[in-house]
Amino acid sequence: MNEETKPWGPITATALRMVGLVLVLALALWPMLVRAKADTLTLVPVGRAVGIKLFSDGVVVVGTSEITTQNGAVNPAKDCGLREGDIITHINATEVDTIEEVTALLQELEGETMSIRAIRDDKQVQLTAQAVLCSADGEYKLGAWIRDSMAGIGTVTFYSPQTGTFGALGHGINDVDTALLMPLESGSILPATVSGVEKGQSGTPGVLRGVFDADVTLGELDGNSACGIYGTMTDTSWFDGQAVPVATRDEVKAGKATILSNVSGTQVEEYEVEILKVYPDSQEGGRDFLVHVTDPDLLETTGGIVQGMSGSPILQNGKIIGAVTHVMVDDPTSGYGIYIGDMLQAAG
Repeated sequence: MNEETKPWGPITATALRMVGLVLVLALALWPMLVRAKADTLTLVPVGRAVGIKLFSDGVVVVGTSEITTQNGAVNPAKDCGLREGDIITHINATEVDTIEEVTALLQELEGETMSIRAIRDDKQVQLTAQAVLCSADGEYKLGAWIRDSMAGIGTVTFYSPQTGTFGALGHGINDVDTALLMPLESGSILPATVSGVEKGQSGTPGVLRGVFDADVTLGELDGNSACGIYGTMTDTSWFDGQAVPVATRDEVKAGKATILSNVSGTQVEEYEVEILKVYPDSQEGGRDFLVHVTDPDLLETTGGIVQGMSGSPILQNGKIIGAVTHVMVDDPTSGYGIYIGDMLQAAG
């Protein structure tokens, strides 16, 4: 008689006890496995300012407005149900990622009824609309203000020699009008030079001013998450530094630390800071510990933490522990940092 082994069969009480024992052992060993994994990781802390260019996956609706027609003012976008924050991905069966693509389709359809597919709160919605002929310029318009790209300056946190991956910012790139995370279609980091600083003051966050070369690519973006932006480095000649170990979360302590930051030209300097408090069970993205700037040179130059410094790596006891993410508006000498493990998890 031929015997067959079934993929699923009766489970005995003994088998259940064995499964339970394995699960208990696995849970007991998990913290040690995580620690062992972190101990084997090394990253190059970068701290260099770069230009960041991001193109959205779809076009983001940032508002609606009335269109003047021969029959009066109308708002087709609002009438069909489009809302601020919606991400338009298709008009009829055509995928759209740019403002130019949307504009061309509206002219082609000449006011015909069309289907709009959009993402709202991570769910797909289907709407029906008709563009109208604007009497001011003779073009068909929907009455939706849309955005398809963003650009700015930020700081690269780390580079992984093992995988070629980089991480930056420590927080996501959000649309300035809707405050929603921009959906990523493509993007890159570019060479940048910090040309000036607006110092932070109580009530007014400061900012790094700089220029970047849009014709040169240093790395390609793969992801935009609440824990930062990530991608693959294509040129490693523009930064220096030696790989250092990655700290486990329980190794991060209140006390002295340093950050690497680029607040003038292209030069990265190390500045003294203090970790005032560690939030081991923080549920707020990018607020895993409270950082206070103590370095007199950095305080003189920037007043503390300013916009553009997000992503500056934080080092403690010879290990990389995270990155600067936020500044306190009422106290620019202080801000928050994200734990490096969260950035690595988001980077995959």
